[in-house]
Amino acid sequence: MWKEFKEFAFKGNVLDMSIGVIIGGAFGKIVTSLVNDIIMPFFGFLTAGTDFTSLKLVLSPAELDAAGAVIKPEAALMYGNFLQNVFDFFIVAFCIFFFVQQITKMRKKKEEPAPEPAPEPAGPTTEELLAEIRDLLKQQNH
Repeated sequence: MWKEFKEFAFKGNVLDMSIGVIIGGAFGKIVTSLVNDIIMPFFGFLTAGTDFTSLKLVLSPAELDAAGAVIKPEAALMYGNFLQNVFDFFIVAFCIFFFVQQITKMRKKKEEPAPEPAPEPAGPTTEELLAEIRDLLKQQNH
């Protein structure tokens, strides 16, 4: 059983997939930072500081006692958080699309064969050259 596990775990495809998952996780962190630290502040500036994660539709408000302690928590649909996650998804999908597109372009450039040299202009055939030599030899002998 150990031998079978080693064969499975150390196959090229499993290792490639593992590396892809690790790099994908790191790439996800980069894109999350791009969204949270660069795009959303700019988008918030354009929308006068609206914080999408705090948008919600309250179904029933929280009930508090006289001391201010929560008796019944608020029931709300957190659609702002959902919108933020959808926005994050589209940015991640676009970044992955762009990254894969660039890799594909680089691979195509690398795989393109070198252009074939232009064909040389057609010259006389072997028979034509031999006939010319024969004619020259006849002229020299006369």
